[in-house]
Amino acid sequence: MSFERGIYRDLGKNYGEWFDYVLENAEIYDYGRYPVKGMGIWLPYGFKLRRNIVELIRGLLDETGHEEILLPLLIPELIFRKESEHVKGFEGEVYWVTHGGLEPLDIRLALRPTSETSLTYLESFWIKSYRQLPKKYYQVVSIFRYETKATRPMIRLREVTTFKEAHTVHESFEDAERQVKEAISIYAKFFDILGIPYVVSKRPEWDKFAGAVYTIAFDTLLPDGKALQIGTVHHLGQTFTKVFEVRIQKRDESLDYAWQTSYGISDRVVASVISIHGDSRGLVLPFIVAPIKVVIIPIPGKTPKENEEVGEFINEVKKILEVNGFITKVDDREDVRPGEKFYYWEMRGVPIRIEIGVREVKERSVTVFRRDMLKREVVKFDELINYLNKLAKDIDENLRKRAWEKFREHVRRVKDLSEAREVLEKFRGIVEVPWCGKRSCGLVMADEVNARMLGTPIEGVPKPMLKGLKCPVCGEDAKTIARLAKTY
Repeated sequence: MSFERGIYRDLGKNYGEWFDYVLENAEIYDYGRYPVKGMGIWLPYGFKLRRNIVELIRGLLDETGHEEILLPLLIPELIFRKESEHVKGFEGEVYWVTHGGLEPLDIRLALRPTSETSLTYLESFWIKSYRQLPKKYYQVVSIFRYETKATRPMIRLREVTTFKEAHTVHESFEDAERQVKEAISIYAKFFDILGIPYVVSKRPEWDKFAGAVYTIAFDTLLPDGKALQIGTVHHLGQTFTKVFEVRIQKRDESLDYAWQTSYGISDRVVASVISIHGDSRGLVLPFIVAPIKVVIIPIPGKTPKENEEVGEFINEVKKILEVNGFITKVDDREDVRPGEKFYYWEMRGVPIRIEIGVREVKERSVTVFRRDMLKREVVKFDELINYLNKLAKDIDENLRKRAWEKFREHVRRVKDLSEAREVLEKFRGIVEVPWCGKRSCGLVMADEVNARMLGTPIEGVPKPMLKGLKCPVCGEDAKTIARLAKTY
């Protein structure tokens, strides 16, 4: 399948095909060839993009006192089954290891679907006093879930290879609540840096994480208008610490079970960066996470001498870029024309392209092309570093602004279910509907409009904004706003 090279267009109607096409042709991720459904391979260029995104979240966690660990992949069945509500939530998704070689195992081992049970078991040995708290752990690992719905690369997988899960332990409910707010703040900063727009919602009681007191979720919109959950934060209360006997001595010398939170993101963040910023030419990557920041394309001259002078100037430009921290690639392939090189690197979303030919050598200048706006500008060599430093920030800010503008256009407030249904069928996106807060009405809403309830605004809805609004199911006064969307 081919896509127009020259213009930006709405990818909503062919988003799925476009996404698969870009993953393959930009050499990001090989999906569908490996003979296990729901598993893909990160290719070198895609792995660098993934690594840069992972390092970004690592930095945000490290600077807020989180410590990285690495837990075993296998969880013994006796440990996994100790917390019944949690097991019930995951029992249909667990992969079980039953043999070691030809020998049946005495105890089945679960491939980690998430790590609350295994880590809390260990915390029962590690943590004994409030003086050790709060404790904030995280790891970036693979998790395995037997996904029965249609799998999608990076979006719905059976092996999630980029699962960042954080787990924290606290002396009190209130301190765990504070940690939930910190986690929300960390994720908001993370997504803002990447230019990914989102809503933050408290999930309805029937759709929270198994074993949690409550769940907060970040949702974005992909080009086809469907919502994608890109991050979750859970207040776990004492659900797991009571089961695994994680008792601590408190400040007043009494004993109590510790309190916990957990929060995670996955490969879906990479999928969102690709999908939200991309265009018909391929990837459009934020400068901050692009594997290659600048690509230099030689424009051949008419004589060997001219080409030699072009090559010398390119080396001079490359050297000063690298000295100033710009990861730079020179595409000096002799058997490929400049136009094809342009297309190749535009597909890969390199933020800045520099073109250097005979004219640039004579003028001691370069032609700079910015991928996000498809614009060229001639810049003097002596001004290049200052120009590129400003351009890098401008590219990321432009992508962020553009994504938020489009996102806000697709979050619509309606008053009744017929309007909600019409909006979701025609435009997708997120609809906000008055809600009395009762579970029965919420379930009817989701069923009537054939969508998932994302939840309610975490900051609450001011009473004046709800004045006169009625729940469209029961007719009672609205107490909040329900967000509904078609989802992955």
